[in-house]
Amino acid sequence: MKKYNKITLILLLVTLGMQGVKAQDVGFSQFFANPLYLNPAFAGSKVAPRISLTYRSQWPGLVSAFSSASASYDQYIPDLHGGIGAILMTDKMGDHGMLNTNMLGAMYSFRFRVHEDIYVNLALQASVVNINLNWDPNIMRWPDQIDANCGWINLTSATQPDKTSVIYPDFAAGAMVYGPAWYAGFAAHHLSQPSQGFYSEDRVPIKFTANAGGLINLAEERRRQSPLGLGVPVISPNLIYQYQGGFHYFNYGLYLDWMPFLVGAWYRHGLENPDAFIFMVGAQHDYFKVGYSYDVTVSELSNSVLGAHEITLGFLLPVPEQKHKVKAIRCPSF
Repeated sequence: MKKYNKITLILLLVTLGMQGVKAQDVGFSQFFANPLYLNPAFAGSKVAPRISLTYRSQWPGLVSAFSSASASYDQYIPDLHGGIGAILMTDKMGDHGMLNTNMLGAMYSFRFRVHEDIYVNLALQASVVNINLNWDPNIMRWPDQIDANCGWINLTSATQPDKTSVIYPDFAAGAMVYGPAWYAGFAAHHLSQPSQGFYSEDRVPIKFTANAGGLINLAEERRRQSPLGLGVPVISPNLIYQYQGGFHYFNYGLYLDWMPFLVGAWYRHGLENPDAFIFMVGAQHDYFKVGYSYDVTVSELSNSVLGAHEITLGFLLPVPEQKHKVKAIRCPSF
């Protein structure tokens, strides 16, 4: 029965996704390793051409209920006075991909200085999204088909929708303000609230994201390096708040960046309910970085869903020659 309970939970989650009940965006734990997904104003923030790859397996205790991946590219273009970027994201819900979401977006972030070392990035993003439902009867099964003693033997009362694929445009905007050792940002996704329903019109709720953080140098001398070849130890406290469809999410934690290593710990929760502790480790060297994080679920689902694994890879390509030197945003790598 425990197996059937897990399968039932998967099917209920997929059903809610099909009917669009307060649909929520995919959440990644290594926020700054996937910066364009967090806020389009991060486009060009490293100045150098950047490639970011992320894979997330959420709740593996539910027979691969959620699997998400993203790939992005961005760089600063001096002639445009800002950065450009592109992001591809895919999300599969349920075993064999019962419900699949694919998104391709492009963005531009305009950069200007407001005071000495204080800069602002303003960004716009346009995307196209496809959501499709796999109605294969060997894959798509329903809770009313389960017999407690014999398994999948009942006929379902569910009816197939007229369309099993939805395509729609989507838009987002973001802003970042930052100085030598601090940064803050705000983003709004799904500005046009497009419809994604299969059975009837269902609007995607706007997602609001706010983030803030800083860098605290622990070394007495900024250029100090240890005998082991480690760089300057830096602590980075961060806070991220998100609101979508009536739900509030808070993420706060610390990074310890001691080049080439980085570790971090976060806590994610809603207004009333705890969600997960997030622990991550990473390594970076010159133009390459790799990170791993694990979400320890502490909600009521912890015994059934397990946690979430996330792996990220990042590459910085050589910076093209520039007439004027442009400073990159100093923020965590993961």
